[in-house]
Amino acid sequence: MQQIHVIDSHTGGEPTRVVIAGGPPLGNSSMAARLECMRSQHDHFRSAVVNEPRGSNALVGALLCEPADPSCSAGVIFFNNVGYLGMCGHGTIGLGATLAYLGRIAPGPHRIETPVGIITMELHSTGEVTVGNVASYRSAKNVTVNVDGIGRVTGDIAWGGNWFFLTNDLPCPLELRNLEMLTDYAWRIRQALADHGITGDNGGEIDHIDIFGPPHDPHAHSRNFVLCPGKEYDRSPCGTGTSAKVACLFADGKLTEGDIWRQESIIGTVFEASAVVRDGRIYPRVKGSAYISADANLILQNHDPFLWGIRELR
Repeated sequence: MQQIHVIDSHTGGEPTRVVIAGGPPLGNSSMAARLECMRSQHDHFRSAVVNEPRGSNALVGALLCEPADPSCSAGVIFFNNVGYLGMCGHGTIGLGATLAYLGRIAPGPHRIETPVGIITMELHSTGEVTVGNVASYRSAKNVTVNVDGIGRVTGDIAWGGNWFFLTNDLPCPLELRNLEMLTDYAWRIRQALADHGITGDNGGEIDHIDIFGPPHDPHAHSRNFVLCPGKEYDRSPCGTGTSAKVACLFADGKLTEGDIWRQESIIGTVFEASAVVRDGRIYPRVKGSAYISADANLILQNHDPFLWGIRELR
């Protein structure tokens, strides 16, 4: 029998499960190298932690690691029901709330090592967390793809720690009652991008689809629906997606350094985002709140037929 100590939280409604203890041995190299080790040798652990029957398709896992860089407070590897994430904004906010709950960090700025680079995480006295993301940018503007059963859809391709296709072409109002339609629409877009060989830079798979429309909150600037790699929607406004949006807005001259962009999610939660410019590159900052929901041990019993989770391949 194996026990895995986890702390669960939600950021704007989107769940994060931080693995505190009981994770696999990944060595002491970079987070990118440790992610590849986990992917190639310990992927069953990922599935056991986030997939049913212990998790759900919406759950994002975060394996807490000792950082390779001594200037960092922690290292982290993010994963979900079908694979791994280079970065995760809502997950980093959840990580900040978790480390604060454990008494491992105090309010103030902290550096966090991720597989795509070092980010900053500022814990505020209010409990809110501001993530200083990796450099984000738009790779291509106004890319049109022919989507099966829908027709032509146009959007931008941008990097915010993951690859996104961002579009304002709405199939219906961005409301939860339209969840099935929005999911089908976004999934068809993702499949069309793959079928037509449309990728991010260096062949990076565009595995997040971000659809934008008018907000319900009069204080917000936009509302979005984000479909994540495992075909589950993001309950939060999506930290890396909001970062990609900030990069596009900045490139279009619609956002300047220090301006606040308030991004509303499909369930009405809001992230506040802004841009910092260093050496000509855009570093988005995303602020939100996370709330602890459980402090628990997962139990893995050798005779359990679903010891390593119920895996669904997509």
